[in-house]
Amino acid sequence: MLSKEELKQFSKLPTGNVCDANGKRGNMEASIKPIDKTSTLTGPAVTVRCPPGDNLTIHQAIYCAEPGSVLVIDAHGYTGAGPIGEIVVIACQERGIAGIVINGTCRDSLEIEKLNFPFFCKGFNPGGTVKKSLGAINETIECAGCVVHPGDIIVGDADGIVVIQKEKAREVLQKAQAIADKEVKIIEMLRSGKTTLEIYGFDKIIEQEGGNKK
Repeated sequence: MLSKEELKQFSKLPTGNVCDANGKRGNMEASIKPIDKTSTLTGPAVTVRCPPGDNLTIHQAIYCAEPGSVLVIDAHGYTGAGPIGEIVVIACQERGIAGIVINGTCRDSLEIEKLNFPFFCKGFNPGGTVKKSLGAINETIECAGCVVHPGDIIVGDADGIVVIQKEKAREVLQKAQAIADKEVKIIEMLRSGKTTLEIYGFDKIIEQEGGNKK
């Protein structure tokens, strides 16, 4: 399990670096974006599966989750209503939950944005939901194209969400930090007049392929 300091280090890294370090895997579908583009999100997943249009399991999950965790909700991509609104988000904040990821929509988006709570979703819909059926909590789910296990590390920023298997999280963190450090040097080289073709050796690949054939 990652320490609080290691989770903090993840939160400072761009999701692009994290995804590359994760073998270019674990990135959720492009439709999953933060309500507030300045949001960043890091924490272990509490997985939730709920029936489309029903948010009873989400209410239950809030009080199963430990502070610092991320609710990752498989809502089956349903966009016909918003199963989460301002009330649910405030309940999450009071519980100490780090953020929410849902492959569905929310309501009260402006109010949620004002709460400075990391919230990632497919979009917005003011429609209401029922509270009739229980789904599942802390089981393996699929959310927006990614398999998510309980405890997997979730990292998010303006570009989207990356899911890292908990067993590989420390290794991915070290690789992502190395990539970030290398990119600092690459930027310095670009500023000094080097080209990406030179830096990465792409010019040699292009030459081997016969240049710009038409």
